[in-house]
Amino acid sequence: MILDIACTGILFKNALSDWRQSFCICGIIFCMDGLISIGKIINFHGIAGEARVGYSSAARLESAKKVKVKDRELTIEKLRFHKNFAIVKFAEISDINELLNYKGQSIYLEKEKVKETLEEEEYLIDDLVGLNVFDDKDDFIGTVESVAKSAGNDILSIKPQDERYGNVLIPFAAELVPVVDIKAKKIIIKPIKGLLPWD
Repeated sequence: MILDIACTGILFKNALSDWRQSFCICGIIFCMDGLISIGKIINFHGIAGEARVGYSSAARLESAKKVKVKDRELTIEKLRFHKNFAIVKFAEISDINELLNYKGQSIYLEKEKVKETLEEEEYLIDDLVGLNVFDDKDDFIGTVESVAKSAGNDILSIKPQDERYGNVLIPFAAELVPVVDIKAKKIIIKPIKGLLPWD
């Protein structure tokens, strides 16, 4: 999974044909001034000001105490899970009318706190951009320039060493990207026939 800091989002590196969305209904996660979206207020739940929230990670939401919605800091007072949603009670919101002002808004958490809750194979896009990319024979391919969303899979855009070919687009899937080593600043891809324009 990946997060981007200019426009931060989390991606999950799963099977090529089975990509999970960041939120079950929201798609890519967004950022705002060094904050990373961990959910989205979908609607109200009942009349006491509780919110129905789509989320990317239950553990991440459970770890959050103070979050930002719009320009306001809110305290998570109560949290429970119901079906595919979280039901959240914010201490500062006591009725349905006030909550409706936040319907459709993303819930943000500080980047460093999100980093503490990253699961295996979850990555910040900001941490991937600039990594060197090699094939499984340790031949240098290029450098990650950006990450893009597409209808099917999230895509690594790699600027190749030989710029005559233009950027190489690699689906961020376990079969094609078996190794991501943030500390070593290295990604290893396993090219299939036709993936690289010079093959």
